[in-house]
Amino acid sequence: MISRFFSVDLYIKIKENRFEAKKLTVDGHWQSIVSQEPFTTPRLLVGSFSEAERALRQLLKQVLGQGIFAKKPKVVIHPMEKVEGGLSQIEDRIFRELAFGAGALKVVVHTGAELTDSQAIRLLDGV
Repeated sequence: MISRFFSVDLYIKIKENRFEAKKLTVDGHWQSIVSQEPFTTPRLLVGSFSEAERALRQLLKQVLGQGIFAKKPKVVIHPMEKVEGGLSQIEDRIFRELAFGAGALKVVVHTGAELTDSQAIRLLDGV
């Protein structure tokens, strides 16, 4: 698939005021960032969108690097906290918009158990 040359698959976990991300490759390792300004509120994992987006962009720069031909990420975004009872449509949209705003080409929101790399890749491939 030619799109593999122009994109990279990422798995991003969201925790209170923290993002963790890794490339879904053989040598992928977790990198994380704690937001300088809190984005989590007592009720919402992402209560301050602008702060969360700023932190996620910074993390993606660390994970993907920068260059003339920077690859666009395809992202599985996984809220790890404050998801009891599932996500509302608003929360789902917040997570999608965060990833798209940080430069994602495709976004899949996942709730549930932590994924293995192969499970995350299958989600992104729509299998």
